[in-house]
Amino acid sequence: MQVILAQPRGFCAGVVRAIEIVDRALVKHGAPVFVRHEIVHNKHVVEGLKEKGARFVEELDEVPTGAVTIFSAHGVSRAVVADASQRQLHAIDATCPLVIKVHTQGRQYAASGRTVILIGHAGHPEVEGTMGQIPGKVILVQNEAEVGKLELPADTPVAYVTQTTLSVDDTRNIIAALGRRFSNLVGPDTRDICYATQNRQSAVRDLCKLADVILVIGATNSSNSNRLREIGTESGVPSYLIAEGSELDPAWVRNANVVGITAGASAPEEMVEDVIAALRRLGPVEVTTMAGREEHAEFRLPAELVDVKTRAPQAAPRKPGKEAAAAPVTANENIAG
Repeated sequence: MQVILAQPRGFCAGVVRAIEIVDRALVKHGAPVFVRHEIVHNKHVVEGLKEKGARFVEELDEVPTGAVTIFSAHGVSRAVVADASQRQLHAIDATCPLVIKVHTQGRQYAASGRTVILIGHAGHPEVEGTMGQIPGKVILVQNEAEVGKLELPADTPVAYVTQTTLSVDDTRNIIAALGRRFSNLVGPDTRDICYATQNRQSAVRDLCKLADVILVIGATNSSNSNRLREIGTESGVPSYLIAEGSELDPAWVRNANVVGITAGASAPEEMVEDVIAALRRLGPVEVTTMAGREEHAEFRLPAELVDVKTRAPQAAPRKPGKEAAAAPVTANENIAG
């Protein structure tokens, strides 16, 4: 069996930063540190941090007064930030800088008097955080049909922002529908959409041209991992989302000559290796990596953790020549190499 690994795959810069924040906070402050929601959507990452002393909670009222508390990479609302301050929690923000950029854009649009429309998935932590970061009413739309149902005059000054785990391809038709619906519409350049999401989706489309079966490594509650599986299916290739090698059904690959493997942005490389090991138990396997975009982005850590010495866990393999980014870079080409 030939196994082809997508390039890029797995951890993005925002996920690496979030995990390292928890890791360094544990070194600096000692256990326990409290994390509101899963730091990223991956049970292996979460369990690994639990073993080191991180405690994951759903709401801040579960955190003792004054305790070190970390906000997840998905971001939180202003109400959560205010609650943490009122309860005198030592809050450390692990929100992905690209998510923060969406918050900033949304606030700027709202301040200019525009009605803000958020393109995203209802109930996703990032969507809830973004809607709580933008003052005034924010309207969530999930598809073109919902655009048609908006009860706003056609000449309403409107602006849109997007959930970062959606790609240009995911949002293109919705943005076009907004453009047809409203005569006064503005929004960020498509290059502002998360580089990692777009790169992984482009890579899996290329992988579909080579593979008989696609295995996507990721959590069932990971938006970007689910979308990778959907892209494979839409391309006519049987595609399956699994968290680890134990979930592999041998029937999926029994008649496959070429198995393509990719991983969502919150899936560690060790889980890719675990799935490859499961395939090897079925027979001989030859592994190659598909040519693709190299990502060299890094995001700075919070100032209080910069000098804390520890090793970031499970980061995806990278080549030399990384770029440091103090804030999100606008152009995909600049941030993704």
